[in-house]
Amino acid sequence: MSPVTTPPVSSQRWLACTDGACAPSNPGPSAWGAVIVGPDGLVAEEVHGFIGHGTNQIAELTAAIEGLLRVPEGVPVELVSDSQYVLKGLSEWRTGWERKGFRNSRNEPVANLDLWKKLFVTADARRVTVRWVRGHNGDPLNERADSLANEALRLAAARR
Repeated sequence: MSPVTTPPVSSQRWLACTDGACAPSNPGPSAWGAVIVGPDGLVAEEVHGFIGHGTNQIAELTAAIEGLLRVPEGVPVELVSDSQYVLKGLSEWRTGWERKGFRNSRNEPVANLDLWKKLFVTADARRVTVRWVRGHNGDPLNERADSLANEALRLAAARR
């Protein structure tokens, strides 16, 4: 298992732009959103889902998993997120975690390990690179993913 790298990638890549949300508190009700852009540059899919009670980290990991699952296996895909937790976990921390039996720098079990393992399997089936964008800073696809996650929260609140 090799860690994910950072761009450059070919122009034939897919984009999975993802975001998670927790509101009104963290932990609290949580949801995810993703915008999938095909290699033609057109939005192929916009999706969101409600998780239930969780943390922002769980929401961000779930968003990345769900976004990548909507990209065909074996193709290059750039995972775009405002979550350094997700992106660093994929591109920097994974190798050390695996080497140390999924223990972090404090020798504690890695939090959210079930989600991390699912994300690693999902990413390994694709040729993933990562790109961080600052959240709530005008990136249109990040703003749309955020909007989708918050829409899932609104829909869930309306059903209660």
